[in-house]
Amino acid sequence: MLEVLGTTVLTLNVNGEDRKVVAKPSDTLLYTLREELGLTGAKPGCENGDCGACTVLIDDWPIKSCLMLTVEAIGKKILTVEGLKNAPIQKAFVENWGFQCGYCTSGFLMVCHALAQIHPDADDHVIEEWLQSNLCRCTGYEEIENAVKAILKKEV
Repeated sequence: MLEVLGTTVLTLNVNGEDRKVVAKPSDTLLYTLREELGLTGAKPGCENGDCGACTVLIDDWPIKSCLMLTVEAIGKKILTVEGLKNAPIQKAFVENWGFQCGYCTSGFLMVCHALAQIHPDADDHVIEEWLQSNLCRCTGYEEIENAVKAILKKEV
């Protein structure tokens, strides 16, 4: 069992690359990604797990990085929006106007990317259920749903 006291140098696998970070036991993954690694795609919104703006994938599952401690991510694969690298969902968001102000977009991209990977045959109910994990204050939900449906049609 790893014991972390004070600040400790940890290795995290982020976007397919092992990265060294300095973290305290209380640091959230969101804080470490943004402040230690300069990966600012995950956004601090509510910082209590409600909005989803900070969503990243941990071992291919969407996780709100404001709720996960950095030390909990040791030994796991972390994928941020910066690591998507032209995933189909990114193009679909552009083509379907799946964003307005853009603050929530990276979190939605991560959830939608995971949805397409885990449930490539998702029906309307599954899509709606997955999209409930994130909030868009600009109310771009219809366009986001259209983007998801566009990539699911191509993958099915």
